[in-house]
This record gives sequence, C-alpha cells and structure tokens, in this order.
Amino acid sequence: MPQLDFGNPLMIAQIVWLLIIFGLLYFVLSNYALPRVENVLEERARRIASDLEAAQAMKAEADAAMAAHRAATMKARAEAQSAIAAAMQQAQAQAQARSDALNARLAAQIAEAEVRIAASRDAAMGALRQVASETASSLVTKLTGRADGAAVDAAVGRALAARQG
Repeated sequence: MPQLDFGNPLMIAQIVWLLIIFGLLYFVLSNYALPRVENVLEERARRIASDLEAAQAMKAEADAAMAAHRAATMKARAEAQSAIAAAMQQAQAQAQARSDALNARLAAQIAEAEVRIAASRDAAMGALRQVASETASSLVTKLTGRADGAAVDAAVGRALAARQG
C-alpha cells in the first residue's frame, strides 16, 4: 500500500505531525469542548428529572382534584335528589289537599242538589197528586155523573205509592 510506505522520508514527518495534531486536538477537546458538552448533558438530565417530578406532582394534584370533583358531584347529586323528593312530596301533599278540598266542596254541592231535587220531587209529586186527583174526579164524574172526592184521593194515593215503591 502506498500510504504505508515507511521507506519514504516524508512519511515519518507526517506521522510526527499527525501525533502532534492529534495530541493538540485531544487536549483541546478534553479540556474545553467535552466539559461543556458534559455540562449541557448533565443540565439536560437535571431538567428532565425535575420536569418528571413536577409532572408527577401535577398528576397527583390532578388526581386529588378529580377525586374532590367526584365527591362534590356525588354530594350535589344526592342533595338534588333529596330536594326533588322533598318537592315531589310537597307537591303531592298540596295536590292531595286541593283534591280533598274539591271533594268536600263537591260533596256539599251534591248534598245541596239532592236536597233541592228531593224538594222539587216532593213538590212535583204533590202537584201530580193534585192533578191526578182532579183528573180522576173529572173522569169519574163524566162517566158516572158523580164522584166521591175521598175515594178518588185514596185510589190516586195507592196508585202513586205503588209506582214509587
């Protein structure tokens, strides 16, 4: 190989310069460049570690906040359900009270109506009895020429009693 021709007098000078340049490059890199790179890498590792710790702390805070949120939500849900149940009971009680008042008012109106109906029926029956007696007396008079008022009233009373019974 022509590169490794040690018989050439220039080859030894090149090797010497190679060793000098390599030594200088090693000295500069080991004393100046590599410590800076090492410092950058260490700083980067510290920053990553602190960021990981901060992320873990934030995750713990977020988990605690989420648990508190869930507890608050459950408490609010329970309070809302109890408020809804109380409102439903109150509404049912009010509706029952209104229903009872309406039923009482309707029962009173029905009782009054029954009294009026009974009075009207009695008045109508009295008038019917009188009309029936007059009509029967008039028919008996036309048929027989004379009519006994007491007998006609008694017959009309029996007929009406039979119809009502």
